Amino acid sequence: MRALARACRLIDERDPRAFELLKQIFGHEGSAYVIGVTGTPGAGKSTLVDGLIRLYRDQEQRVAVLAIDPTSPYSGGAILGDRIRMQQHFTDEGVFIRSIATRGHLGGLSRSTGDVLHVLHAAGFDVVILETVGVGQDELDVTRLADTTLVVMAPGLGDDIQAIKAGILEVADVFAVNKADRAGADATVQDLQQMLSLRRVPIGVSKMQGHTAVSALKRGPEAAAGEWVPPIIKTVAHRREGIEALVDAFERHREHLATTEAGRQHRERRRAAEFRAILVQALIDEVDTRFAARVSEKLEAVLEGRADPYTSAEALVREAMGDDE
Repeated sequence: MRALARACRLIDERDPRAFELLKQIFGHEGSAYVIGVTGTPGAGKSTLVDGLIRLYRDQEQRVAVLAIDPTSPYSGGAILGDRIRMQQHFTDEGVFIRSIATRGHLGGLSRSTGDVLHVLHAAGFDVVILETVGVGQDELDVTRLADTTLVVMAPGLGDDIQAIKAGILEVADVFAVNKADRAGADATVQDLQQMLSLRRVPIGVSKMQGHTAVSALKRGPEAAAGEWVPPIIKTVAHRREGIEALVDAFERHREHLATTEAGRQHRERRRAAEFRAILVQALIDEVDTRFAARVSEKLEAVLEGRADPYTSAEALVREAMGDDE
């Protein structure tokens, strides 16, 4: 575990040795199942993740957890709040938990998360859980890395559904209505069902056709021409209620991905997005290294109001590409 932690640290610090390691392990990764866990603050994501760890360990599966934490304003490192909640697993050799700082990265995922995932695959973990910071619809990046995306909600959080409907709702594979022993849990489930139904009825469809589509949706995933319909699971994480049903939903989605064209397309999109992210970062690093002085000059001009950022950035790109005309 020490070697694994060291590799993750090198990646998070963008040490050149990490890049060489990633090139060496490419093609030798295992087949870890990656679950992305997101949702609004206060929904009980960490408690739910703790329940998932316990269940998977009962099944003798090795589990890794990447808790994507907000960056500490003082140290620049992860605040580690999620790890405190999971401290009882620290002595378990079958569990690896690490916090990674977002460092202000939009989308809730650190830019090094994908690289750390490759290391965890190579280390032979069966399940990897990505728990992201609770910033609502800005966490769409989780879907680029996860096989299955779990959105955790809870009753009584005000505009909970309104906060996610424009983003996370579109990418959720499974919903968990946590703290389901509270008042309003059934209403939250009904709201989600209604929003999922509306999402799947095309604009311009008649009321009768729409009613038929909604009825088909309620019958289950198989009723919608092989498409996956996100199940809604009620859980009470601190009592471990609903955890088994949640894992069962994960397994059904995993099977769906393995046997459908949608699954193949999902894997291709993930690989393409990863390549683009690596390429963009490589270009940024190259510019920072070779054109540091020019970047500083352009930035100073922008800060002093002598140039606009668009023209300045465009000029730097031309220089980097060898086109100074």
